[in-house]
Order: sequence, then C-alpha cells, then structure tokens
Amino acid sequence: MNQFSENFWREANVTVTGGASFIGSHLVDKLVSLGANVAVIDNLSSGKKENLSQSWEKIQFKKSDLEYITKSEIDTLFKDQEIVFHLAAIHGGRGFITKHPADVSSNFSIDHHVFEACMNTDVKNLVFASTACVYPTELQNEIGSDYKLKEDDSNPLKLDGYMSADIEYGWGKLMSEMQMHAFKKQYGLKGCPVRFVTAYGPRENETHAIIALIYKAIEKMDPFEIWGNGKQERDFTYVEDIVEGSILAGEKIFDGTPINLGTGRKYTINEVVNMICEIIKWKPNNFKFDTSKPVGALSRALDNSTAKELIGWEPRFTLKDGLKNTIEWYVQNHKKEGKVDETILLEHNN
Repeated sequence: MNQFSENFWREANVTVTGGASFIGSHLVDKLVSLGANVAVIDNLSSGKKENLSQSWEKIQFKKSDLEYITKSEIDTLFKDQEIVFHLAAIHGGRGFITKHPADVSSNFSIDHHVFEACMNTDVKNLVFASTACVYPTELQNEIGSDYKLKEDDSNPLKLDGYMSADIEYGWGKLMSEMQMHAFKKQYGLKGCPVRFVTAYGPRENETHAIIALIYKAIEKMDPFEIWGNGKQERDFTYVEDIVEGSILAGEKIFDGTPINLGTGRKYTINEVVNMICEIIKWKPNNFKFDTSKPVGALSRALDNSTAKELIGWEPRFTLKDGLKNTIEWYVQNHKKEGKVDETILLEHNN
C-alpha cells in the first residue's frame, strides 16, 4: 500500500496552488523528494514562505491571488504543467469557516479560474482538495454511530436528486466538485476530487481543532476550555497520510471519481484532549465546556474502502503517533505566553 510510481513523478512539471499552506507545503516537500519540478502558487494570505523552507531552493514560487486574476495571467501560470494539485482556498477550522461564510463562498470563483486554466493549458490531471463537509449533516447527527460516510452519499453527478452539505464552506466545495464534472463533460478535463477530513499535523494554525487543543495545553489553560460538550466525534487524519493519498490519486484517478482520505476511526474531542495531556505530561484541574461555540457535525468518519481499492492507499499514522509529531513541532515553534489568546482560535495569525 501507498507505493508511488517514481517514474511518473520524476521530472514531471507539477503545480501546487496554495502550496505554502499547511497541507500544501507538506505536499510540495513530498513531490520534490519524488523528483518532480514543482511550482507553487500562493497569495500568502494564510500560507507562509517558511513552511517551504525545506524545498525553497528546489521550487518555483509564484505569488498570485487566483480569485482576482485575468484569464491570460492564469493561463501563463499553468502553461506547460502536467499535474496540478489545487489546494488554494479561503479556509480554516470550524470557528473560522462559521465566522466567514461570505469569504469561504468565494472559493467557487477561485476553483472556476483554476479549472478553466487547466482546461486551456491541457493539464494531464487535476487533483482538487475537497472536504468531508460536502456530506449531508443529517448523516452525522448521532453520537456513537458506527456509520462511515461513503463517496456516493454526496454524488455531484446526481443533478436531479437531493443533495446537502455542511454550511457554506461545504456547499462551496460540493458545487466546485459539480463544476469540475461540468468541465469534464464539456471539455474533457481530467481530474480527481480528494475529500479530506479533519487533517492535522505540523504547520497547521490554531483555528483548527487539534492545534487549538495543543495550544491550550501548552499554555496550561485551566480551566481548560472545550468547545461543545466534548463528545462530538471526528476522523482525525495525519497530514502525511493526506499527502500520500493525494499523490496516489494524481497518479491513478483521471475520471473525476471522488476519493475519501480518512482513517475510518472516530475519536471524541474529550479523548483527544486526554491523549494530548498524557503526551505532554500535564492535566488541568478543571474543564469548561462552552456549548455556545460552533462544533459542526456530531459524528463524522469517512469510509476509505474506495481509496484502498482504486489507489492502494491506507493511513499509516495512529492518532497518538500523529499527535506526538505535531506536539513536538508545536513546542519547538511556539513561544509560550502563559495565556490563551482567544482571537487566534477564530482568525489566521500570520
């Protein structure tokens, strides 16, 4: 499982939009290690150049905002590219996307520009970073459910059937998957949506759940605040697993088939907090549960059987191992202040 075709990537011209971001930068590092010629397009609104320090001397960096760009400019950016990984988006954790509904809706126009440019420049394959938020929330409302979301639970090809998604961010991604299929039908665009679920790891910011919880623990927040009642369940997927699945999809899926990239295992937020506290060897005296904060779906995990069957992918990292790696990175890169700044849990902090 997770075996790459080095011949496929060696000397291939590959562009990563949003390549200075959390997931994007890890993807860039892996593609460089496989011998690809990598170009990064990013406007640095949430990404950081330092995320690319490992590969900076081996890549082309192009600062550009894909929302506000002319047709000729974007076609020039994508000229002679063979594979495009499209991760550029306005995004964040649950607090951020709940607070910025209009901002995240603009992802639809960003995606349109990228799809059109890939079509105009004859890109061989386009891997589109989608999300578990494309799935109906009614399938995720029962804590303790053993149901795993399947790709067909949200099928953008069923245009005459019922569809639903998770707030504006999820609707935008679902509509972009639909838009991607429209480009395939009309112009023959080749591509693959990969649906991420609660990705975490080094280089992530505090608007996302795992880093927010690590931040609170490192700052010894006591009482320790948990959004909701802590019983909400998630499928936490380590960034290296996400990257490997995305690359395998780029090698093997060209017909628009969506691929879930998740572990299929659910953990409650309370379980994650206890695991973090165990790793750092500290525990608060009290917990505070803030049920006024947004928590999203109550029980979410992805069925990954299609990924195993079609691209030979399965997650390699346990949650505990992924948390250890993430905490080690955060401790090395975070300056302790002895308090928690609530604003950075809702806004990007560049």
